[in-house]
Amino acid sequence: MGEKVVAGGFDLSDRQRYRDKLRQCLTGLERLLAQQRFDRPKNLMGLEIELNLAGADGLPKMLNGEVLERIASRDFQTELAMFNLEVNIAPHRLGGRVFDRLAEELRTSLAYAHRKAGEVDAGIVMIGILPTLDRDDLVTSNLSDVDRYTLLNDQIVAARGEEFSLDIDGVEQLSCTSKSIVPEAACTSVQLHLQVTPSRFPDVWNAAQAVAAVQVAVGANSPFLFGRELWRESRPPVFQQATDTRPPELQAQGVRPRTWFGERWISSAYELFEENLRYFPALLPICDDEDPLEVLDAGGVPKLAELVLHNGTVYRWNRPVYGIADGLPHLRVENRVLPAGPTVSDVVANAAFYYGLVRALAEDSRPVWTRMPFETAAANFDTACRYGIDARLQWPRRGRLGGTAEVDVVSLVREELLPLAEAGLDAWGVEPADRDHYLGIIEERCRRRTNGASWQVETFHRALEAGMSREAALAATTRRYAELSHQGEPAHTWPVGLPEPVPAG
Repeated sequence: MGEKVVAGGFDLSDRQRYRDKLRQCLTGLERLLAQQRFDRPKNLMGLEIELNLAGADGLPKMLNGEVLERIASRDFQTELAMFNLEVNIAPHRLGGRVFDRLAEELRTSLAYAHRKAGEVDAGIVMIGILPTLDRDDLVTSNLSDVDRYTLLNDQIVAARGEEFSLDIDGVEQLSCTSKSIVPEAACTSVQLHLQVTPSRFPDVWNAAQAVAAVQVAVGANSPFLFGRELWRESRPPVFQQATDTRPPELQAQGVRPRTWFGERWISSAYELFEENLRYFPALLPICDDEDPLEVLDAGGVPKLAELVLHNGTVYRWNRPVYGIADGLPHLRVENRVLPAGPTVSDVVANAAFYYGLVRALAEDSRPVWTRMPFETAAANFDTACRYGIDARLQWPRRGRLGGTAEVDVVSLVREELLPLAEAGLDAWGVEPADRDHYLGIIEERCRRRTNGASWQVETFHRALEAGMSREAALAATTRRYAELSHQGEPAHTWPVGLPEPVPAG
């Protein structure tokens, strides 16, 4: 969705032509795969983080245009709403001290952006959902001033044909409607990319799907929306409902939502791209001049522009990505499970855990996805979003025992998955000091049963108990979160509650 598009209406012929081009692109992808034209292994990973802008009062600031103008770096881009930004980190080769280098780059970039935001009385807050967001903040007039967002909103609203319904039954109940997709902008995430060869893609994607629940349980950081305490990681239900093109009748018929966990393990990347065409109508039928099959016939590498654009409007939690770098096509798994924050150390620890774990599971002689039904992985994901670090998941029994058993997620991580992640990082060639430092953050999080979501909730409730109103407690929690986040120590070390007021005199 980073490509520039021009807002405007579409007629019937646009959609038919786009569908034809999508089929040509899919044929082109199939030929590229058959001809083994893809880039060889480079062990490349990449990272994107969506960010919030807030003032010193903890309330959102609709100033991304002004802030981006001051940052003046191509590493930073707009996101859906005016209180959002995104930072993109250039690809890194997995190995050595990659995570320390990554952390240093992120700290430098975010500190610079925070200083520049300060010039317009705003600041960067890295959090899954800003607790102070109000329904009046998430309205169409606060969409970023970028054609592609206006156009995407118009097309999803037209496909839906009625208001969007947000109905989340969590610790508290949220039930409201929206005339636009802007509530999606509440959800700010970390996206982890891993370039893989076509032969490795299905094992990596299946492994990523299997551990998505564990990632979100350990990394949960989004417990509030519109003043309500919902799930420990509320982004997935908010995102699904805010982009749902299906009115209730289509939901009842079993039509798939565009924000989607999936429904089966795969044996090739092609299956995911083909499913995206088969199940999801085009939202942005914008055609490129390229004839992908002619380009292939001439020995070139097609952009597959329509396929790439369509793929960007299907919001899988682990998304297949086709790209071209240095004239060679490549495939990536884009992991979209994690919320932003709380700190750079937490983000990098989550990344290290993911890259190590996926490597180990993808190379396991008895892959986890052969021992666990896909429906179990999907149910685990919902459970993890709801309960966070206190979740209990279904996981394959060890040894020769068949089936799955319910297990506390922190026990699963500490006893089984951290050793696997360690072995996976060793296989990538990551230095032990890097490996141990960042996996140690995950270990401590589990030992203390504390992550960003649990800290937010406990601090908010202490503020309520001290006599604050809900609105004041959420704002104070947000301000304290932002302060501790910029200090940089991992969230499991943060003192719970607000600092004691300094006595006058």
